[in-house]
Amino acid sequence: MTLRKTNNILTTTYKELSIQVSLSGLSFCILDTLHKTIENLAHKSFEQISSPEELIDQLDPFIQEHKLSETAYDKITLIHNNELSSFVPKDLFNENHLANYLKYNVKILATDFIAYDELKTASMVNVYVPFTNVNNFIFDSIGEFEFKHTASILVENLLHKAPKTLDSVMFVNVHNGHFEIVISKNSKLILYNRYTYQTKEDFIYYILFTAEQLQLNPAHFTLYLLGDIQKDSELFDITYKYIKYVEFGNSYIDYTINDSLAPIANHRHFILLNSF
Repeated sequence: MTLRKTNNILTTTYKELSIQVSLSGLSFCILDTLHKTIENLAHKSFEQISSPEELIDQLDPFIQEHKLSETAYDKITLIHNNELSSFVPKDLFNENHLANYLKYNVKILATDFIAYDELKTASMVNVYVPFTNVNNFIFDSIGEFEFKHTASILVENLLHKAPKTLDSVMFVNVHNGHFEIVISKNSKLILYNRYTYQTKEDFIYYILFTAEQLQLNPAHFTLYLLGDIQKDSELFDITYKYIKYVEFGNSYIDYTINDSLAPIANHRHFILLNSF
């Protein structure tokens, strides 16, 4: 718990805020830590956005609409959802060589600020480029915060919370226009990757291609779906057509959801709900 000093009095609000930003949408979640309840949660998808600079034009009214800057929080977490990241084994990690871990995998500029997250439950470090303009905007509009990358939260929580199995399992976390694949075996990370898609054929192609590269038989391994996907969707139908064992995953949280919120399926908002 973080204590804030106001008028020389130590106070706490028992509220934590997480905000997730990407080029495909925005979302936030407020946790009441005293009652272990998700107090509020909202998401907005973009039809089209082309650059991090345009994010502020969407983020400012989003914050104003939900009055996020009008409440004090014990902790604020900003989650950067982009493709500019790479995992590095902790034994090989050197803080002085951050750009070297990214330059062969993603396009970076000499002026880019590079950050990293250390995964607590795995011997890995996630090196990434955050949306610096968003960091500055959140600091000015809401206050002090910490920031993380989506891949850090996704991988760490799946390895720690998902049921342990000696067989390889695949998790597919779906967003608007992109998705992440995490493959684990006995709580060890085998693969993490991120793909963009426009059609259901793109979606299943990358899943089957990944399985083929790791010699996983679609008739044998289990695929768990997370995120923005429904059972009556084209994405689910085509996945079930080619993968024998398809199930919806779980957020694995021990919070309750406020009754005033619309029902939230257990597999939705995995990253946001596990960011606290």
